[in-house]
Amino acid sequence: MLAEADTHLNSTKNGIQIEVSLVHYSRRVLEGGVMRVLLIEDDALLGAAVRDHVLAEGHAVDWVMRLAEAEDCRAVATYNLILLDLMLPDGRGLDLLKRMRSGGDATPVIILTARDQLSDRIAGLNAGADDYLVKPFELAELSARVGSVTRRANGQPATVIPLGDVLIHLAERSATRNGRALPITAREWAVLEALLSRPSGVVSKSDIEERLYAFDAEVESNTIEVYVARLRKKIGHDRILTERGLGYRLVREG
Repeated sequence: MLAEADTHLNSTKNGIQIEVSLVHYSRRVLEGGVMRVLLIEDDALLGAAVRDHVLAEGHAVDWVMRLAEAEDCRAVATYNLILLDLMLPDGRGLDLLKRMRSGGDATPVIILTARDQLSDRIAGLNAGADDYLVKPFELAELSARVGSVTRRANGQPATVIPLGDVLIHLAERSATRNGRALPITAREWAVLEALLSRPSGVVSKSDIEERLYAFDAEVESNTIEVYVARLRKKIGHDRILTERGLGYRLVREG
């Protein structure tokens, strides 16, 4: 069973039935859910603290306590980040990580563990972990490492990205144009960050929807178009190109 949550929903995809945990998915969280995070942690107190902290930073979180549940979640959802405990009731987190990497899954993974021996850290990093955080840790440090790992994964080492006369401030989740703050809403920001995740590539509508909604959200046919239109008015119409039948592409030069 998944960890305790406010809402549960049965979802089926690719023939797999799973009870999906919509952990505290209030409308406020949905509107700010820039990343979808899978938290795999069997310690109830630590798991709740990490979950609440990540939610407070505006991300969506699925929290599970067993490897089998994690595999079920991965079968029906795409995650931007995985926070992985090593010692779980039904196996080792390291084995899951090895299966992911051997199968070509490059989703960023941060290991959260009480095992602080150098050999343990080396084993985790060699298995494909992107970072390693030893318990107990400060939640502020977790935030910093999450930001660092996701920027590296997206090819964005910089925290400020220029788009002509617009500056995108990733750490603050804000934007300015000629020095003046732009009133970008949380959902508009989620769309913008999805576009920024592929600096020179096309982002499909389905990828953007993954950033905006949980399984139970109803998606209107023109929802993405509405947010893209609003963004264009704020950062420039020529900054977001529509690739017919494919999605959208962000123009960073010129």
